Amino acid sequence: MPDTLASALVWFRRDLRDHDHAALFHALKGARKVWCAFVFDSDILDALPRTDRRVAFIRESLVELDAGLARLATDAGLIVRHGRAEVEVPKLAAELGVQAVYANHDDEPAALQRDATVRGHLSNLGVALYTSKDHVIFERNEVLTGNDSPYGVFTPYKNAWLKKLDPFYVKPYPVAPYAARLAALPAKVAAVGAPHVPSLGEIGFEDPGPLKVSPGMSGAAALLDDFLDRIDRYDETRDFPSVKGPSYLSTHLRFGTVSIRQLAGLAWERAQAGSAGAQVWLSELIWRDFYHQILFHHPHVVGHAYKRDYDKIKWAKGKEADAHFEAWCGGRTGYPLVDAAMRQLNQTGYMHNRLRMVVASFLIKDLGIDWRRGEAYFAEKLLDFDLAANNGGWQWAASSGCDAQPYFRIFNPINQSEKFDATGKFIRRYVPEIASLPDKAIHAPWQARPADLAAADDVVIGRDYPQPIVQHDVARAETLARYAVVKTG
Repeated sequence: MPDTLASALVWFRRDLRDHDHAALFHALKGARKVWCAFVFDSDILDALPRTDRRVAFIRESLVELDAGLARLATDAGLIVRHGRAEVEVPKLAAELGVQAVYANHDDEPAALQRDATVRGHLSNLGVALYTSKDHVIFERNEVLTGNDSPYGVFTPYKNAWLKKLDPFYVKPYPVAPYAARLAALPAKVAAVGAPHVPSLGEIGFEDPGPLKVSPGMSGAAALLDDFLDRIDRYDETRDFPSVKGPSYLSTHLRFGTVSIRQLAGLAWERAQAGSAGAQVWLSELIWRDFYHQILFHHPHVVGHAYKRDYDKIKWAKGKEADAHFEAWCGGRTGYPLVDAAMRQLNQTGYMHNRLRMVVASFLIKDLGIDWRRGEAYFAEKLLDFDLAANNGGWQWAASSGCDAQPYFRIFNPINQSEKFDATGKFIRRYVPEIASLPDKAIHAPWQARPADLAAADDVVIGRDYPQPIVQHDVARAETLARYAVVKTG
């Protein structure tokens, strides 16, 4: 990078914070005057439903980012555009007359193509594009096997990751000492008044109502403060959906309203001090890095199995499969834990991680439906949707991914319910029509004694709550036959 430029532009993407920010730090160090911008990219937005919680989360986070930049330097703030990023970024760079644009890496295949296009347009203007690692601790080729190839199995990757980790990699980027270089908003932007961020309506979206996860840097900080009081018990509580066990920071990690360096640093420090909970949580953060490097090295996983032989599987199709898929989407499968999880997703945009595995296994291995259909549904509904993690999780459940569960290991949805929601507390929250059933009957209500059904406000299975759309034992046998074309695991 050059010594000192006259001016530069920072292009925010999945990194919506004003501190510990690689691109912002490098721009402030490298230029005397720095503007900041975000583009509501129509190439992405046009494919979304008009009511989308993620767009609302981004919008509110941008309002806070704009205010944060103004606190760092008088009259600074965020320039927000709406259009195709590959057009709007070069156009803004030309308007401002900058010599360089700074951004953080995004290794999704579509993002890499977009950045290549932007780089070309900027080059035609004589403007450089500088990008930095910011979204993960280790990326791309930083953690490789002994023969310099990417890892495909998590445990050796994790061991190499931990061996490589030292304080340098979790050290924050100090933005504040250089904040005086933040430039005042151009007059035509500042004249719009506060906030500088367009409303949802102005970009063609509707208000989805209250968000389950508070947006912005302040939302992330509040969740982190709360989690740090619970992190030492994370290993004991994380699998139970009715218990406050997870950090709930996944959405903030997705949109960069919190720094991965801060989280990994805290987890590493606590783990070294003997916290089993912090050690397990750090492992979850390492899984995140793992899936991102898989996506970078194996972009074919978008739309295809990581293990290519698994593309041979013949998935269920036709009217019955479509009806089963709709029942799964709507939380009407007749399996209470599966239905409760899907209703949680539909109502809140969130699903507990243990339940993501349960419902994915059910769709793939009980209903025989292509994992890509489930992946796409999650991509539409999840507030914390991240392509790398979502794809990795679905391929794990389908046994088609890297380090996936063997195809012959099939979750029993009743056993999962009895183990992780033993008292039915979570089920009752989202499947109220069977809430009056006793604990032992709530996991498989079609097996309930007539007396229990009568005592539970005369619940009738098939009328008040669906009969199971498949029998697990029968479905399991069909799955084993379906997967026989690969005979691997």
